[in-house]
Amino acid sequence: MSAPEPLVNKLPLSKIFFVGFSLILLLKVFFAATLDLYSDEIYYWQASTIPSIAYSDLPFMTALLVRIGTSLDSYNPLAVRSIFILLGSSIPFLVYWLALPVTNKQQALESAFLALCLPLLGFLGLLAVPDVPLLFFGILSIGFFERSTRTNLMRFWLATGVVVAMGLSTHYRFFLYPISAISFLLLFKPARKYWSNPRLWICMIIASIGLIPILWFNISYDFDSAAFYFIDRHPWQFNAAGLLHIFMQAALSSPPMYLLFLLTIYLMVGKVRTQSLSTALLLSFSLTNLLIYLVLAPWADSDSTSIHWPLSGYIPLLVFMPEGLRYAYAIIQKSRSKKFAKELVFAIPAIGFCGTLAALIGIGSQAFQTPLRNILGDGVLSTKMAGWEQFVTHTDMLLDREFLDTNPIIVTDNYYTAAQLEFAGIYNRVYTIDKSKAERDGRFRQYQIWGKHENGLIKQLNKPALFITEDSVLTIPEKHELIGEMCSYSDELAAVSQLDMFNGDKAFSYYSTNTISDPSDEARKATLPCPYPPRAWIDSPKPSESLSGKFIVQGWAFNEELGIESIQITLNGEVVTSADYGLERIDVVSAMQVENEPNIPNLGFRAELDTASFKNGKYELELILVNSQSISTKYGKRSIEIKNP
Repeated sequence: MSAPEPLVNKLPLSKIFFVGFSLILLLKVFFAATLDLYSDEIYYWQASTIPSIAYSDLPFMTALLVRIGTSLDSYNPLAVRSIFILLGSSIPFLVYWLALPVTNKQQALESAFLALCLPLLGFLGLLAVPDVPLLFFGILSIGFFERSTRTNLMRFWLATGVVVAMGLSTHYRFFLYPISAISFLLLFKPARKYWSNPRLWICMIIASIGLIPILWFNISYDFDSAAFYFIDRHPWQFNAAGLLHIFMQAALSSPPMYLLFLLTIYLMVGKVRTQSLSTALLLSFSLTNLLIYLVLAPWADSDSTSIHWPLSGYIPLLVFMPEGLRYAYAIIQKSRSKKFAKELVFAIPAIGFCGTLAALIGIGSQAFQTPLRNILGDGVLSTKMAGWEQFVTHTDMLLDREFLDTNPIIVTDNYYTAAQLEFAGIYNRVYTIDKSKAERDGRFRQYQIWGKHENGLIKQLNKPALFITEDSVLTIPEKHELIGEMCSYSDELAAVSQLDMFNGDKAFSYYSTNTISDPSDEARKATLPCPYPPRAWIDSPKPSESLSGKFIVQGWAFNEELGIESIQITLNGEVVTSADYGLERIDVVSAMQVENEPNIPNLGFRAELDTASFKNGKYELELILVNSQSISTKYGKRSIEIKNP
C-alpha cells in the first residue's frame, strides 16, 4: 500500500515545533525554579558535594552534572536542575539528528515533534535524575553506532566508544545499550561482518573504560552495588500485577501514541526483512529495552522498578513513527474518509502533546498547595516537592530556642530529610538512623561510607541532639521502632515540637536530648520515659457509616511508657466532646502486646454523640490523643455521614 505525501507538508511544522518546544521549555524552567528538590534529587546534590567516581547506587555522572550546575549557586533548586534541563530539552534535536540519515529532513522534523508528544520524554529534564544523561548518551550512542555501521568511518567508531563509556557512568540500566548493539551484531546476518572489523574492537575497548567506576566501587565494597541492583532490589517472585505493565505503558505514553508505536514496530519488522541495516539496528535497540522490562515486570517489585524505564525503548521508534502515521492515514481513508483520517492522524500527536503538558503541570502543581487544595481538597496533591522551606525554617527556629548557645547535632529518621537540612545551609552535623529507606534505594552503604549513619553518630557521644521524624511517611509501628532506637542513644529524649503542614499530608515531630549516649552501655538507664507515639483504634462507627439519632464513638488507645491522659472527639477538625477513657480492654493488652502503659488494662474509651446537634452531611471524624506530657496527636481520621430523616 502506498502512503500519501505527509499531511504536515501543508502546515508550518517548524513553527509548530518551535512553539511547542518553547512552551515546554518555559514550563520546565518555571517549575524547576519553583519546586523544592525531592528525595532522589536532594541525594544527588548531597553526593555532588562529596566527589567520587562512583557511589553505592550509581556511578558519578549524575552527581557531576549537579556539581556543574551548582558551581555558581550551591543552594538553588534551578541550579541543581539546570544541566538536566539543557540535556533533557536537547532530546527532540537528538531525535532529529538520529532520524536524519535514515529518513529525510521532513520526517526527521516530524520525529522531533513527536518526541514532544511522548509525555514521559517531553518533560524529561525537569528533575535532576539519572534518566536524563542516560537517555542523552543513549541516543548519541545509537546515532554514532548507526553511522559507524553504515559508513565504517573511524571517527564514528571512536565517538561511539566515547559516548558509551560516558553512558555507562550514568546508570546500570545503560548496559541495555551495549547489549542491544551486541544483539544486532549477532542476530542480523548482514551485520556479523563487523566482528572481524578492528574498528569495532577499538570502539569496545574505549567503551569499556566506562566500567571502571562501577568495578572500582564493587571491588572496594564487596560488590554491594551490584548485589543491590541484580539481587536485593527485586523479590524475584512472580507478581500477577506485573502483567498490567503493557497497559500502564499505554496509559503513560497516551493510548493513541502507544498504538502508533505498535504499528511502527510492525512496519519496521517489514523493513528488516528487506535487509535494511539501519532499521534492524534501531529495532534491536527498541525491542531489547522493551522486552527486557516486559519480562522483568511480573518478577520485580513495582516500588523498585519504575514504569518510566522502558522509555529508552520508545526513542528509536520515533524515527519511523511518521511513516506509521502515513500508513494509518492510508488505511483509515480507504475505510472511512480523508477528512476523518486526517483528523484522527492529527489527534494522535495532539493528545500526546496535551499529555506532556499535563505531566509537567501535574508535577509543578505541588508548588501551589494552598490555592489548589481549596479547589481539589486534601490528599490529592503530592507533597514530595513542597513544604521543605517551611520545614527548614521551623527546624532552624527550634535549634535557636531549645539549645541556646550550644551547637547540637541533628538526627533524622530518613536520609532525604537530613539532606534537605544540609541543602538549606544548616551547618549542624546531620546524621540519619534510617535503614529501611536507605536500603530500599541502595544508599545505606553510601551513608556508612560518608559517616552520616549510626557509625558516625556513635562518635558524637555527650553532645546534644535534635531528633526529627517525618511522621507523614511513617506508619505508627515504624515510628515506634525509630523512637525506640533513638532512645537507646539518649537518657532523656523528650518531645519538643510538631510541624503539621497541608492538613497533615506533611508532618514532622521533633525531640531533643542533652546527651548522645552509647547504646551498648548496659549500665546506663534512661531518666525519662521514651516518647513513643500513641496507638489507637476506633471500633465504631465504621468508615463511611451512615448515622442517625444518638451514636457511640468507642475504641481503644494507649501510649507506651507515657500513658494517655485524655481523648477528644472531633468532627471536621472541631472538638465536639471528650471521651470517657479508662475502660477495661484486656483483649487489646494481649493482641497488641502492651507492657509498659501506665493505664494497663484500662485502655478503652467511649463517647456518646447526638446527630441532632449537627446538620446532615459528610464529616471527618478524628481523635485527639493527649499523653502525660501534654503532647497532642491526631489519630484515626475516617469519613462518616449524618443522615437524619
